[in-house]
Amino acid sequence: MESHEVLKEVLKKTSAKQISADMGLSLSLIYKWAEPPVDETGSGANNPLDRIDQLLKITKDERIAQWVCERAGGFFITNPKAKPHPYQLIPSTNSIVQEFADMLGVIAVAASDNTITADEAKAIRRRWENLKSVTEGFVHQCEEGNFGSIKDLAPKSVV
Repeated sequence: MESHEVLKEVLKKTSAKQISADMGLSLSLIYKWAEPPVDETGSGANNPLDRIDQLLKITKDERIAQWVCERAGGFFITNPKAKPHPYQLIPSTNSIVQEFADMLGVIAVAASDNTITADEAKAIRRRWENLKSVTEGFVHQCEEGNFGSIKDLAPKSVV
């Protein structure tokens, strides 16, 4: 979905007048954000979503996306690079288990004195984000069908 389409949907549920007043911007600008760009180069009025996209492309810094996601009450996970080889199933599964074990280890060390410091909380958060990313990679591979032929390639068991 294009940014102007997202904003058009948002304006169906949120008052453009309220947004205009709260942000100190003209009502016409708010409505202009929900319109397609004048041409393919985006020479129309860039909306805030387009500007965030520009920042991400220019800086290549995922912290911007993470900040936006945190403001919305969520988290950011990058889409994993596809691993087309079907034998990646076992290493991918092992990666999830290892990341989970690492996260539990960080939690156990942090909780050993019955308190969690701010630095320990940050370490737990980092491990949790890594676990989510690895798990998302696994799910993405499954959805892409990269593990579909694993049964055909697996050694047959002898009865």
